[in-house]
Amino acid sequence: MPDAPDPKSMVHRRGPDGRMQVGPDWETLIERQIREAMAEGKFDNLPHQGEALPNDENPYAGEWGLAYHVLKNYGVAPPWIESDKEVRKLLEQRDAIFVRASADPPPSSLARQRARAALEDLVTRINLAIARVNAEAPTDRQHRRPLTVADELARYDEACRR
Repeated sequence: MPDAPDPKSMVHRRGPDGRMQVGPDWETLIERQIREAMAEGKFDNLPHQGEALPNDENPYAGEWGLAYHVLKNYGVAPPWIESDKEVRKLLEQRDAIFVRASADPPPSSLARQRARAALEDLVTRINLAIARVNAEAPTDRQHRRPLTVADELARYDEACRR
């Protein structure tokens, strides 16, 4: 007859049903595999070690969260975000015009008139893209304010004077 286990080495724990259970060792197969992998150093140098895991969940997405998650996994954004990317690209073009004007102003009044006409055209395209964003965005928090042609031309003239 085998020796009875030493009562001091017995482990007490509460089982899944809430009742107390007693046994020699409650290490599960998974716990043992994790312990062995840790001892072998397999968990060393993992990304985000010692940090909170990144949360890609958008707390403002609400019922659209799953749809946004699927779109992101396929490298696609909702239409209003794609439209906003276009607005940002056009705004970069506008800013480049201002930088060029302050670094190297047009030498003649004709060149300046052409540059102002190109800026007017660009502002019109920006405002069309902003209108698209505002129409497609789910809430007004994502809306952009349209540009005023007169204000942009005044900024251009100021950049040329610098």
